[in-house]
Amino acid sequence: MRESSVLIVGGGIGGLTSAIALGQRGFAIDVIEKDPDWSVYGVGILQQANVIRAIAALGIVDEYLDAGYGYDFVKVYRPDGKLAANIPTPRLVEEYPANLGIGRPALQKVLADRAAAEGASVRLGVTVAELNQTGDGVDVSFSDGASGRYDFVIGADGIYSQMRETLFPDAARPSFPGQGAWRYNLPKPEEVDCAWIFDGPFGMGFVPLSDALMYLFITTPEPGNPRYRRAGIARAMRGKFASAPALMARFVEQITDDDAVVYKPMEWHFIDSDWHRGRVLLIGDAAHGTTPHLGQGAGMAIEDSVVLAEEMERADSVEEAFAGFQRRRFERCKYIVESSVAICLGQLGLGPRVNQAEATADMFRVTAEPI
Repeated sequence: MRESSVLIVGGGIGGLTSAIALGQRGFAIDVIEKDPDWSVYGVGILQQANVIRAIAALGIVDEYLDAGYGYDFVKVYRPDGKLAANIPTPRLVEEYPANLGIGRPALQKVLADRAAAEGASVRLGVTVAELNQTGDGVDVSFSDGASGRYDFVIGADGIYSQMRETLFPDAARPSFPGQGAWRYNLPKPEEVDCAWIFDGPFGMGFVPLSDALMYLFITTPEPGNPRYRRAGIARAMRGKFASAPALMARFVEQITDDDAVVYKPMEWHFIDSDWHRGRVLLIGDAAHGTTPHLGQGAGMAIEDSVVLAEEMERADSVEEAFAGFQRRRFERCKYIVESSVAICLGQLGLGPRVNQAEATADMFRVTAEPI
């Protein structure tokens, strides 16, 4: 398709990787982000081999790997702390590791720097005030009084997507399944040389982010979806580990800084129909937000970006490109969302118990398939 002007709503992982992929193909990119500070919380994120393959396709893999910690296997422990499985995770790009732990601020810097280098313009503290599709374009008015006309618009604005509400006002709201995720950065001991995942009613573990840093996480039942005050939240997080194996005790004791605790209620949703209307398309969490049990939420958004750019490059029209994008992404993203939620419900006793090691191995098999 000919070079086009594109508006990307959302300056997170999906928005920035889309800006990179489309910018590399000659598209003129405007990105708007509602957060005037463009802030991200300071803990890390786990990325698997399929994500590294997608990052390699974007041409930014070296700086991406330099910003994180790579490894080629995952250890799964039983609730009593005994090792249950050491799961090798085959590389999908031979010269690069199969997995990467990376801090979210470090990842954002890598993506933002490359998006700017590819010519993307980023405006902060701005939202869409009005959007009208007319003929062969989309007219957009912004909250700061500016306006623009674009050949197409990408909604990459997360699980609480304004674009989703605009396109599909009757779509189901994100659902809280009954769990929350707690994360905290800690110094990494030498023996934590890959992700450690502890099976059981409380999913917990470690993910290395560098030679010196890792994050500790736990997923817990949170009946009624409570909100935690910042003061005392470190003590609250320590209390969530009351049934943790002795292996974790020395790490739990280090959770002392209220400001360093990141707690988020889990939410998920999946649009089980078209992700586009006319010349506006939803990607990433805006279309398929997932719980974190398989560590693939951000990965699906990054893959979305690669596939979208490929379809835009080969198609003769926006409509054809969007249809091709959804054909390639729908079942894969649905599998990740449904499998992740199944683990969550099993941990809560609201569904069949899911074997974490088997589910993780199956996820690696599915995501190794071409995108």
